[in-house]
Amino acid sequence: MDEQFLTVKDAITQRRSIKKFNGQPVDREDLLEIIDDAIWAPNHGNREPWRLVVACGGELFALHDLLRDLTIPKWQDLSSEDLAKQMSKFTSPGGYVFVIVPEDARQKERLEDYAAASSMLQNMQLLAWDKGIGSCWKTPGFLDNPKFREALKVQPGERVISMLQVGYFDELPKAKERKTTADIVTIFGE
Repeated sequence: MDEQFLTVKDAITQRRSIKKFNGQPVDREDLLEIIDDAIWAPNHGNREPWRLVVACGGELFALHDLLRDLTIPKWQDLSSEDLAKQMSKFTSPGGYVFVIVPEDARQKERLEDYAAASSMLQNMQLLAWDKGIGSCWKTPGFLDNPKFREALKVQPGERVISMLQVGYFDELPKAKERKTTADIVTIFGE
């Protein structure tokens, strides 16, 4: 069993969204271990309403090509330097996890499934942080692009809710101010 380096409180309060990865690859076994633990997230009826598509090895090159084709218009007309600069937001993470959930027609179940998958995503971020792996949870518009859905083998009745970029980083972002309990809590009956 791996030694835990952070308390739960430390993992929650010290974790940062990483946007500047250093390009070092994330080991597939590390990422799969994170996922194995993250799926213990609470979920209604123990439905485990998620399916994940992972890219963290040689398949990253094909993913980069897909992301280039979907997000950079007329990329063929760019110099290799300009293209590399625009692609760095996709090529610097050491891995990706795309989270797919069922699109239940029933609102209650659909919301429960989304909430459960979001809890699982937070677990992944905290577990990765404990291993020194940063992450950034993103919801870009191309997740709904038919070509992207086809590449991830997303079925009718499913939705991609997240692109989780993971990887190593050289600089820790500063913490951003958060609201206090005085800002967000109302005591019932007062």
